Amino acid sequence: MATVAGGEAKRLVAAVDVGGTKIAAALVDQDGTLTARIQRPTPARAAAGVVLDTVLGLVDELAADPRWPEVGAVGIGSAGPVDATAGTVSPVNIPAWRGFPLTARVAAHRAVDVPVTLIGDGVAIAEAEYWQGAAAGHRSALCMVVSTGVGGGLILDGRVHAGPTGNAGHIGHISVDLDGDPCPCGGVGCVEGLASGTAIARYALAHGWRALGEDATAAAVAEAAKGGDEVALAAFDRSARALAAAIAATATLVEIEAVVIGGGVAQAGPVLFDPLARHLDTFAALPFARGIRVHRARLGTDAGLVGAAAAALRS
Repeated sequence: MATVAGGEAKRLVAAVDVGGTKIAAALVDQDGTLTARIQRPTPARAAAGVVLDTVLGLVDELAADPRWPEVGAVGIGSAGPVDATAGTVSPVNIPAWRGFPLTARVAAHRAVDVPVTLIGDGVAIAEAEYWQGAAAGHRSALCMVVSTGVGGGLILDGRVHAGPTGNAGHIGHISVDLDGDPCPCGGVGCVEGLASGTAIARYALAHGWRALGEDATAAAVAEAAKGGDEVALAAFDRSARALAAAIAATATLVEIEAVVIGGGVAQAGPVLFDPLARHLDTFAALPFARGIRVHRARLGTDAGLVGAAAAALRS
């Protein structure tokens, strides 16, 4: 239970989820129930201060809620990489934020007079799904978010393992194609560049798929794939293959029992999960890496908020 200096119990956490497409915020109770949920589009290509103003504007909206005095902590889950120790963020999809002191800026905001905890978005989904989702009951699991980007977090020996800076499990930037395209992170052939929703739509368009109207998104590609469109199916197969390679590599390193996949791309259902299972059979070749149970995340797009709240409660 979150407390203030005098020991008075506080019943709520203010959670913020910063992603490349949207920034969401909510009040979260100690059972993980979200109330007063709000969100805004991420001005991802704007100046650093504009992105910060979006975050602080959401905090101000929460602070206008009559329950704000019950808030005992603020939890922030952000696209990464992050440095949870230093309180800084450098999201690949928000170029103006490089080493940006997000924790300090939020803590200094006029509406905030409680502790602020920062974690990466991949660790946030691990926190959430282990607390009350599909990873509950597994002692070792990889939890992933596949959306505008690809992030991940690890549960090892019954505990969320964030690593020294909060980036352990950042699977989106494992290289799975040594001759692949450069990634904005500085690497080459990263999972994110092959498997994210952005990558799926980009591949489909480059290979002749055409959206109805201007809806050239991974969701639109998924609908086309469900209708049998060969290019759309190939786009999802390519995504699933990259994910399978990275999951198998993780299983080989740390012997995970299960993988939980959430985010917007996971909403495609069998269009993603069927080829993923097929490619896992190829890549997870060693006996101890085989038989990984693949689960769809239970908490949907709210996992980042629930996980940020869980981390704040633990802190």
